[in-house]
Amino acid sequence: MKKSLIALSAIAAALFAAQGAMAQDKSRAEVKAETKEAVKSGAIAKGEETKAEKAKSTAARADVKKEAAAAEKSGAIAKGEETKAEKAKSTKARAEVKAEAKAAEKAGTLPKGEDVKK
Repeated sequence: MKKSLIALSAIAAALFAAQGAMAQDKSRAEVKAETKEAVKSGAIAKGEETKAEKAKSTAARADVKKEAAAAEKSGAIAKGEETKAEKAKSTKARAEVKAEAKAAEKAGTLPKGEDVKK
């Protein structure tokens, strides 16, 4: 019983595999020729090439340079690594902050080791 079941499943697998092989319409050479033709005509991009068109400006170069210079002069554009973020201002006096830190250290509420934020 087991032998006939195994033989039957092997025959079924062989039939399905043969059907898949016969379903192909083109030979390997035909597919390669079609691909080569598509690459020549530009239908297939090569490497990292993309088909997206580059954006074109409607303003003249001189106008763009003037606008950039004006924005830089007014401070709208940061120079180099400069940022526009303002420094945080404390509402407490230095002595007050030091006293709070000393009290927290005595109480043992200051985080230590991996608990400290970096």
